[in-house]
Amino acid sequence: MSSDVAIRAARESDLLQIVALANHYILHTNAMFTTEPQTIEGRKLWFDGYGAGRYRLLVAEDATGLLGCAYSSRYRPTPAFDATVETSIYLQPDRRGAGLGARLYAALFDILRKEDVHLAVAGVAQPNAASNALHLKCGFEEVGTFREYARKGNVWISSTWFQKMVA
Repeated sequence: MSSDVAIRAARESDLLQIVALANHYILHTNAMFTTEPQTIEGRKLWFDGYGAGRYRLLVAEDATGLLGCAYSSRYRPTPAFDATVETSIYLQPDRRGAGLGARLYAALFDILRKEDVHLAVAGVAQPNAASNALHLKCGFEEVGTFREYARKGNVWISSTWFQKMVA
């Protein structure tokens, strides 16, 4: 992977490219459980939830534009889960398999280790051998699979869950 890839906190000016990336995964894969394409206006509230503390949104970019994003989100809306985050990572399809995902996750976890985060969890829609391998490479351990627990269109989706101690 080129060394001129920058990883940084997302800015509002990135929202157009983040939405386009999300819409690729919504429309062409089962990796996102959202069923309708996103809009910039609809995604703005989501975006505003990131930036400080446990909930971060990072992007990777080069001279061609946004290459991917990784983020940590609230896992469940009750105080008992405050020190647990759910992580997600999405890369441009032509940027997978070159180490970018590992770099993005490393940058995210460097930040999370300085916050009150004890555990990160990640759900990977199956089948997805590349994402499974990425999570294991980045220090996650597999904890189990929910079989056919979501449906997108007429397809039942299973999801394998991973966890990583952060603190």
